[in-house]
Amino acid sequence: MIERKEVNERMSRIIEHNGTVYLAGIVSDDKTLDIKGQAKRVFEIAEKRLNDAGSNKDNILRAEIFVKNIYRDFAGFNEIWDGWVSKTPPARACVEANMASEGTLVEIIFTAAKA
Repeated sequence: MIERKEVNERMSRIIEHNGTVYLAGIVSDDKTLDIKGQAKRVFEIAEKRLNDAGSNKDNILRAEIFVKNIYRDFAGFNEIWDGWVSKTPPARACVEANMASEGTLVEIIFTAAKA
């Protein structure tokens, strides 16, 4: 069975299937923040969505990270990531990418196991 949550006409923000939780890409809802602020906000949103799906950051299997300017923001992002991520970190990729909005500096897609 596939369970979809936070569904709109374009996407589901949370999908659960066979004990796995898939989160749609998460961006900060405050585009005035710098990379550290946006990263913190993304992690807050991710924790809420994971909790809503019966999981948590300790069960994250994979993180796909997209940074608008990797040369400028990679170190700042990693500083916040290192303070937030579980002591048993997930598989991870981090690449530079154009964003859908000018002010978005980071977007992350998480996949996690249910708790």
